[in-house]
Amino acid sequence: MPLRTNPRPERRLRGWNVLYEKVSDLTVEIAGYRLEPRLLGGTMFTRHTTTVVLEGGGRVGRGEDVDYDANDQLAFQNEGLSLPLAGTWTIDSFSRHLDGLDLFPIGPARPDYALYRRWAFESAALELALEQAGRTLGEALKIDPRPVRFVVSMGLGSPASTEGVERCLEKYPATRFKVDVSSSWDQPLVRRLADLGVIDTVDLKGHYHGDFEGPPPDLDQYRLVCEGLPDAVVEDPASTPETAHLIEAHQHRLAWDAPIHSVSDIVQLPWKPPWMNIKPSRFGFVSELLRAYEYCQGAGIRMYGGGQFELGHGRLQNQALASLFHPDGPNDVAPTGYNEAEMAIGLECSPLPVEVFASAFGSRGADD
Repeated sequence: MPLRTNPRPERRLRGWNVLYEKVSDLTVEIAGYRLEPRLLGGTMFTRHTTTVVLEGGGRVGRGEDVDYDANDQLAFQNEGLSLPLAGTWTIDSFSRHLDGLDLFPIGPARPDYALYRRWAFESAALELALEQAGRTLGEALKIDPRPVRFVVSMGLGSPASTEGVERCLEKYPATRFKVDVSSSWDQPLVRRLADLGVIDTVDLKGHYHGDFEGPPPDLDQYRLVCEGLPDAVVEDPASTPETAHLIEAHQHRLAWDAPIHSVSDIVQLPWKPPWMNIKPSRFGFVSELLRAYEYCQGAGIRMYGGGQFELGHGRLQNQALASLFHPDGPNDVAPTGYNEAEMAIGLECSPLPVEVFASAFGSRGADD
């Protein structure tokens, strides 16, 4: 399905996006902004992200740009401080102001990265508006936050093994997992995963491209996963003439992630999906994200949340949103310590207490 690189919703929002109406008129006063680089080095993957920090009235609002291209990120950090953001806005007027701005000194390297950067500015503005109002997002939407059930997401290496899963279970026996399929998966591996009984989601990555692309769609492998792990949610299968009949037979347990950037994308799926992985940065716009939550709730589509390898505040925001809209789903929002090479002792276990992400999306004000 085509990606809208600057996806201003086609219809006017007022009167039909109820959740957005509750925040669209919030006032946000922006005096200036700064960019904070973040970096996580590794032997196989060096991750750059940029935190957008909007400032005003003695408060700050943060949003994290998760564009995966290092050149995009470094150019943004070096040249991205000339945007005319200062002024008094509403959340909706600020969003429309962004329509006319070029947020990329270069690029973007991929069209969807424009949405990721857009989300950094829109989420920062929403957070700053809530801070200035002395309110939380839950209070604005009249939704009580709840502790967040999470899974730990990991690949199983090459050749694939359950070593990482079992190492985590030694320290945190109650942990649940989302695992990424690779071409080296075989029947003994799947049988061992089934015996462990801890896999909530299997990601086929059939709609990813580039560094995170999954293995080519293969009927035997898809059947191995679907039949060998019958209780797991199966995410992002690729439909080909060979795999289509198997996918349709298991449609009751499928989830979608990478192809989804708007409610229009959900509606265009060949059948009503039972599950949706809602990644906020994929939607770009606060309005479109809230519209997606509202649509899925109304359509009876179960949701869970995912991240994009956030290194900072974006992870807390994902946890905060999960606590409002899908706290009981298999949320791929585990604390970052679970993905470090040497997993520490003393990490928060699932469900994640609300206090852990309380700094995201507003407060009751310094005097409360």
